[in-house]
Amino acid sequence: MVRFFHLPSRFAQYDNWRNFSALDLRHIQRLHVVGGLTSFKDATPAATAPVACRLNHPRTPGIFYGANPLDDSFSALILDISFVILLIHIIHLLLRPFHQPKIVSQVLGGFIIGPSVLSHNKNFRQQMFSEDISFLLSNVGLIGFMYFLFISGVKTDLSLTKKSGKKEFFIASFSVIVPLILNITFALLIRKTMNKSLAKFSSIGAITSSLAITAFPVVHPILHELNLLSSEVGRMSMSVSIISDAVGINALVAFEAAIQGEVEWKSSIWYLISLIVLVGFIVVCVRRVMRWIVRRTPEGQAVEQGFIVAILLAVLVMGFLTDLFGIAILNGPLWLGMAIPDGPPLGSTLVERSETIISELLLPFSFAFVGLCTDVFQMVNAGWSNLAPLFFLALAGHFFKFGSTLVASLFFQLPLRDSLAVSLIMCLRGQVEIVLLIHWIDKKIITIPEFTMMILMTVAVTGIATPLISLLYDPTRPYMINKRRTIQHLPPGKELRVVLCIEGQENVAALVNLLDMSNPTTSSPFSIYALHLIELVGRAAPVFIDHKKCKTPSKYTASDSIHNALRIYEEARGELVKLHTYTAVAPKRSMNQDICELALIKKTNLIVLPFGRTSTGDSTVGLHPVNKSVLEHAPCSVGILVDKCNLHSPVVGQSFWNSAQQFAVLFLGGADAREALAYADRILGNQDVCVSVVRFLSHNSRGDNELEKKLDDGMVTWFWVKNETNERVIYREVVVRNGAETIAAIQSMNDDSYDLVIVGRKRGVNPVLLEGLSNWSQDNELGIIGDYVSSEDFGAAASVLVVQQQVLRGQSHFSSGICGKFRFDFR
Repeated sequence: MVRFFHLPSRFAQYDNWRNFSALDLRHIQRLHVVGGLTSFKDATPAATAPVACRLNHPRTPGIFYGANPLDDSFSALILDISFVILLIHIIHLLLRPFHQPKIVSQVLGGFIIGPSVLSHNKNFRQQMFSEDISFLLSNVGLIGFMYFLFISGVKTDLSLTKKSGKKEFFIASFSVIVPLILNITFALLIRKTMNKSLAKFSSIGAITSSLAITAFPVVHPILHELNLLSSEVGRMSMSVSIISDAVGINALVAFEAAIQGEVEWKSSIWYLISLIVLVGFIVVCVRRVMRWIVRRTPEGQAVEQGFIVAILLAVLVMGFLTDLFGIAILNGPLWLGMAIPDGPPLGSTLVERSETIISELLLPFSFAFVGLCTDVFQMVNAGWSNLAPLFFLALAGHFFKFGSTLVASLFFQLPLRDSLAVSLIMCLRGQVEIVLLIHWIDKKIITIPEFTMMILMTVAVTGIATPLISLLYDPTRPYMINKRRTIQHLPPGKELRVVLCIEGQENVAALVNLLDMSNPTTSSPFSIYALHLIELVGRAAPVFIDHKKCKTPSKYTASDSIHNALRIYEEARGELVKLHTYTAVAPKRSMNQDICELALIKKTNLIVLPFGRTSTGDSTVGLHPVNKSVLEHAPCSVGILVDKCNLHSPVVGQSFWNSAQQFAVLFLGGADAREALAYADRILGNQDVCVSVVRFLSHNSRGDNELEKKLDDGMVTWFWVKNETNERVIYREVVVRNGAETIAAIQSMNDDSYDLVIVGRKRGVNPVLLEGLSNWSQDNELGIIGDYVSSEDFGAAASVLVVQQQVLRGQSHFSSGICGKFRFDFR
């Protein structure tokens, strides 16, 4: 069976295609296929577009019938895309230690399967990436880029341009306009050395304008991989990139119109008219439809499946319309995505249901297509004289971009390291630049050798810049400080400042009860900084909302009910509690930055985090990675509350329990244990609380650190002298020889008489007390003992508060060694 179709110009280099440049199919009378070769007879030539003819092979019956499965296009396509996906992931795994972003692995994966490496072997090329497969990959690859740009548009928060200050606007404008002028000037100086297609003013303008712009869809995923979205540099870079896109897109449109007008000036006019009509349709009609869908969706629920399918189908329709009007085919999907309200419910639903398929399945097609279009051997054969003008123009463009961004950043007195980081971020290249390169091939501005060189430069620039950004800028660097901000070192009569982190409404009651039992007084009131944490989905830019300064956006009204409950508690406590409410919308990887930054700015003494474990003991993802990051970088002490639902009975304005609450403190020594004891001492100011302190000592002082032992003795002596006559305090000591005896002693307390168990996390614990317990811990964030008393093995109904004292800058987290045998002795 014979099929006819148009052959894209970028595939003209394939040897096995039969090209017929002067055929009019209407006049073909007979077609003979002899010996696998195709020939035309009695055909009348006519000036038509090139046509390609290929043989369509039937489905193979299977390998057991002696057939080659790769002869079937579908089977070969499945194998090829599986191979590409696996290759990309292997490369990414190998390059991850070098801080390389995924875009580098994706381009290299496509490059390796292309004619530059594996496909240079003709047998491999014919078996794995035959003409049929190459044609399919090219089309599916373009669809992959369409959906990538669509999802990038959905995530784009255009309101960043309104929220940005003069600094961001100046840096963005300066870093686009100055490089553009310098690039054009440099290009005109070397214009005589360029070939005819590249020397056109429209071609120079298209290339120089793309070099001056930093595409937001490229910057965002790399910042996300570097965990910089919530950092100061990350927020500034995203704002600058969006503004620079808005400034630079005008130049791209102007030069694109010039290219359209090279044949006839009317083409430019029709191009601009089509552009205005299409953008107007998206802004006026499509935007209204999307808002109607949002209004129709009940609060807290996902958008209906039918709407999601319709929108994803509209991506293909927009691609068709832009191609129909002579606009670059990938512009339509991007503009459609930008018309969709970011965040919940519509933007988040679209991203949740489609992003994985797009990034993990469709984009590998795209990079396989790019890789098959690159050929280093053609680049070498083209010669340096043909490639040098474009190479030096691109190199100068990156230099001008870096220098102008650095100058503008230093002008606004950004620290040198931050300025260098921002400048490198603005030089990042990625998917958008690759799409433009493909577009330039279609417009015959560049050829395959030049395309290959630019792809290699894209990988080199991004591959060098990304690890340098990681080296220059550490977002956690400012959080750990040298000044003590702990409960133990808080002077008497001073205000206690607490960051209260809330994941959902189910956390509120237990956290409020804990605060109330912590005994706010007129001499030592509480300042509570309640931070509602929402995972960032469906938008690119994180959001931090101070509810006293701005109104809650409608898409995040879930925070209102949480903050209203806290305000009721504040009103009941009067002057004893001052409440400040915030909402942070960020990826879970960078939520710790919002928490630590708030604690640093507000000079808090304690951060309280909820632990994601249910009353049955099941561990959920929850805030687990966030908690571990906060523990590592917090500028103050940290408490993690494991709520077992026994604290959910608040009575606003009164004590939250009708009878005295029984708290237990497990004192195993070390800085964390001392902080836990200091917190227990504060709780004792509440007349409705009884505290039992159990101190664990090593038999014959084996394994004791003298300095830690002296500090522990001093803390315990201070506590006992202060509370010796207090009938609500019980103190006892237990001597153990190893971890088994420690667990046995703790288990003996398990009589369901305690409502809350307070324990230090792990720092400074005598390793003898934990001998043999290294395999018992599931969650390092709670420490070994904290994990045990909060687990099903302990079986108690008591909630658990695990405390870590502030780690000063330059200190290392103490990790106890574990070894030993099993015996025990109680005293």
